[in-house]
Amino acid sequence: MKYNAALFDLDGTLVDSVYDLYIAMNLTLSDLAFPIVTQQLVESWVGNGIETLVKRGLSGDMQVSEHLDDRLAEQAIQLFYQHYDQVVGDYSVLYQHVETGLAALHGIPKALITNKARCFTEKLLAKLALTSHFELLVCGDDMTKKPSPEPLLFACQQLNISPAETIMIGDSKSDILAAQAANIDVCAVNYGYHQGENLADYNPQYLCDNFLAIIPVLTQR
Repeated sequence: MKYNAALFDLDGTLVDSVYDLYIAMNLTLSDLAFPIVTQQLVESWVGNGIETLVKRGLSGDMQVSEHLDDRLAEQAIQLFYQHYDQVVGDYSVLYQHVETGLAALHGIPKALITNKARCFTEKLLAKLALTSHFELLVCGDDMTKKPSPEPLLFACQQLNISPAETIMIGDSKSDILAAQAANIDVCAVNYGYHQGENLADYNPQYLCDNFLAIIPVLTQR
């Protein structure tokens, strides 16, 4: 086959987890007497790790305020961790066809590359019965986050498969840029969290409307 390994993003690609994040965000903001935010805003801020998400929440904007106090941000991040740990996976759901698609790709080595911290990633995967599908997890606190190519290249090394034989599947600009920097082909799914970006503008090799559409991409010869 053209591709002998697949690297998957988690939030926005396999799992719609925004409601968990929305709850944890507003509990955190309420603790600090900050205005709560909408689920739509939280969804638009997802994709660059919890620390950035919390700072966006405190700023009330995609652009983190240059006046944001570092000590306040650290306090908020710790509060968010506590709240998120209580709800992670409780309201998350798999996107349509994910379970069927992953089962159909049995036999292709798969790694999960996420900017989410490992403790939350493992809990979320376990709650949604996804753990067994992946030979390797590379999480946001393991090394540099996407859009750095480092976690993708590390996964290729661990799977003993070259970047040229690997494909990245993700829903965001960060996934595409990380794959391009690693010289790995990328399949972008346009149903996840795009932060308002048109993913076609970043020239992924493939653009898919649903999870089942990635199967012919990964199994082509």
